Amino acid sequence: MKIVSQFPNSVEEIYHVEIPMSDGCRLGARIWMPKSAPSQPVPAIFEFQPYRKNDIMAERDVTLYPYLAGHGYAVVRVDLRGSGDSEGVLTDEYTPQELQDGCEVIAWIAEQDWCDGKVGITGKSWSGFNGLQIAALQPPALKAVMTLCSTDDRYADDIHYSGGCVLGEQLTWSSIMFGKNTMPPDPANVGERWREMWLDRLRGSGLWLKTWMQHQTRDAFWKHGSVCEDFSRIKIPVFAVSGWADGYYPAVFRMMEHLQGPRKGLIGPWAHLMPNAGLPGPQMGFLQEVLRWWDHWLKGHDTGIMDEPMLRLYMQHSTEPKEAMTHRDGHWVAESNWPSPAIGSSDWYPSAEGTLATDAPGSGTVSVNSPVMSGGYAGFWCAFASDGDLPGDQRRDDALSACFDSAPLSDSFDIVGQPVLRLAFSSDKPVAQIAVRLNEVLPSGSSSRVTYAVLNLTHRNSHETPEALVPGQNYEIEVPLRAIAHRFGVGNRIRVALSTSYFPLIWPTPEAATLTLNLDQCCLTLPDRQPSPLDETLHAYPGPEQAAPLETVTLAEGAGGRSITHDVVRDIVIVDTRHETGRYRIVQNGLEIEVQGREVFSASAQNPAGAEGKTRWVYQMSRGDWSIRTETEVCMTASPKNWQITATLRAFEGTESVHEQHWFEELPRNLN
Repeated sequence: MKIVSQFPNSVEEIYHVEIPMSDGCRLGARIWMPKSAPSQPVPAIFEFQPYRKNDIMAERDVTLYPYLAGHGYAVVRVDLRGSGDSEGVLTDEYTPQELQDGCEVIAWIAEQDWCDGKVGITGKSWSGFNGLQIAALQPPALKAVMTLCSTDDRYADDIHYSGGCVLGEQLTWSSIMFGKNTMPPDPANVGERWREMWLDRLRGSGLWLKTWMQHQTRDAFWKHGSVCEDFSRIKIPVFAVSGWADGYYPAVFRMMEHLQGPRKGLIGPWAHLMPNAGLPGPQMGFLQEVLRWWDHWLKGHDTGIMDEPMLRLYMQHSTEPKEAMTHRDGHWVAESNWPSPAIGSSDWYPSAEGTLATDAPGSGTVSVNSPVMSGGYAGFWCAFASDGDLPGDQRRDDALSACFDSAPLSDSFDIVGQPVLRLAFSSDKPVAQIAVRLNEVLPSGSSSRVTYAVLNLTHRNSHETPEALVPGQNYEIEVPLRAIAHRFGVGNRIRVALSTSYFPLIWPTPEAATLTLNLDQCCLTLPDRQPSPLDETLHAYPGPEQAAPLETVTLAEGAGGRSITHDVVRDIVIVDTRHETGRYRIVQNGLEIEVQGREVFSASAQNPAGAEGKTRWVYQMSRGDWSIRTETEVCMTASPKNWQITATLRAFEGTESVHEQHWFEELPRNLN
């Protein structure tokens, strides 16, 4: 990584400023801009998120935004209402109030003397989501969007549900936000108001997991903020970016297909990280690409970016599977449109003998009834490139699945797009799920996951109105897998692995179900792609750059990791993950911060309905004689008919308890 300290423009930083909303609420902002901007106005770039501008996210922000400011932009980083240094209470994701606030901030920015009236919106994850949502509201000053690791569909591709299945990471994510929402504003920025603002948050933010579990189907709650409901509402240019190890990348394909204005898509090998520092590598000069985008749409410069192909993808090559990876072999390919007319298809048929071949449909039946521990090596739905969060060697999960293997490939075989499995089956239970994995088996015997899909089979016709299965009745469905760009290597085998459990990535069904597959009606269709002359036209990305990193002092080392254990006496599988930042001091503001998190998922083969997830998060902040600590704990489990959620929040100022609250919620299971 090249650190850049000299820029075309000298940069001024405004550490904390408050932006008034129409209802009197004031939002905390941090701004970087050229020192000359008040006399020579520049375009502005806006990011709007709840992850705290001056502490938790400062390490990322200071590497990005002085760089953009140094190249002639005013960058305005704003804490959402009820987070960081902003007034109010944050009660959920992407509320109408949040989006209204975003539109008001854009209008405020455009009116400042340092702004030339043109605003772009940027963001990763949460702020990538609301950037699209705010664009759909069409604020007049907003001219373009850059969205990273985000989605157009909050039900199909977010951390809550996948294929109608409850994601284990719904508990993870709700617990993370439960903890972050307990943190106060910084007294150095908001003064004596800090304690009252803190108590308002502690009392009012609520238990988001309850809200999300009350909406187990794709109802109006999830349609709100899903820009796929009406893509035509977004009329300005969009640049959508993600990575194959990120949970959100399928949205890039949908946006390239359905948005009607100028658009660009980029998918690399990365996890839920910025591409200039993304893992697995290779990293790219992403900030240079960002400047090409904003210079084109906000400054009117001909950077050539819109003359290049619409969609650029990193085609991953065969590799031995690893739960943590710093580099992924591959090469860049391009498509001028999506869907691409250059991509064909090939049909592969599973047989009762366990083969996968292209010559003729198979025959006979195969039964699948996977134990609840199938899925222990799935990794996370959304990886952050931490130790243990990528999918590992699939052999152990394959052994608990129905597998169908091709013969060794005589030539390499490229796919780009969405594989689809046509499946004919019957179930012995009214609620069942299927996990479909497309793997590559190497000569060593290791099995590497290429892509996958999960589907709650009661959602086979609709995510809005699920229907129970009739035991013994035959069904024919299509299961689209997550799109991918991948090259299968010579001598390797293509494997399709099917299981009826994939825990803890998805929550188990109320009863263990057996699926009977009618193989004469089953077929895997792969989107095969021949090398394209367009690939040869791609320019090489420059090396990654960033501004100087945040200056910190490490006071205690952090730790983390993931373990999977099997209690063979009780036949219980346990997946244990730890997240610890260690303790560190931010030199600029003197804050000392420490975050500790742990999540433990467990499930019993004798009682899959009673799977359990427990989380605990501790946040500590201090400066001088001021210190706070918050502790949150959540436990989620289930019976065949209901979900049970218990939660506890404790907050301390110094050693004094200032707030304690407990929850117990029981919600009906809705065919899951």
